[in-house]
Amino acid sequence: MNLGKKKSLAARTLNVGEGRIVFINSRLDEIKEAITKQDIRDLKNSGAIVIREIKGRRKTKRISKKKRDGNVRIKINVRKKRYVTLTRKLRKYISLMKENGKLSNIEFKNIRRKIRNKEFKSLNDLKAYLGGLRWEYLKEEELKGKQIMVKG
Repeated sequence: MNLGKKKSLAARTLNVGEGRIVFINSRLDEIKEAITKQDIRDLKNSGAIVIREIKGRRKTKRISKKKRDGNVRIKINVRKKRYVTLTRKLRKYISLMKENGKLSNIEFKNIRRKIRNKEFKSLNDLKAYLGGLRWEYLKEEELKGKQIMVKG
């Protein structure tokens, strides 16, 4: 007693999957005699064919993120912008000093490291620091010269 064809006919007629269709065993004789879609509908209304409920849970629809209109630029962090402009200005200044021979390689590297660590608030602050360096350098040279004179 193969009712596969009847099950597929019922699935097509009732717009459900074949796995959801259940035939009542006591009324199989009536189901065998059903030929048309209208026969299947009548059997369903009379209770010979039952449709199972859907198992599991329904998937919720994902809400898609809204896209922005056009080419919208996001503002860059103001603090970072200031940092970049200041460091570029200071680095350019010390590179000019190095080219003119007023800074040695070691001093240049040390000052560059200090610029990166935000030790200078402005170009005037850097100039004051360099002036202090020059002052210390001159003092050291002066002391060396006196030591040589004392020894000599």
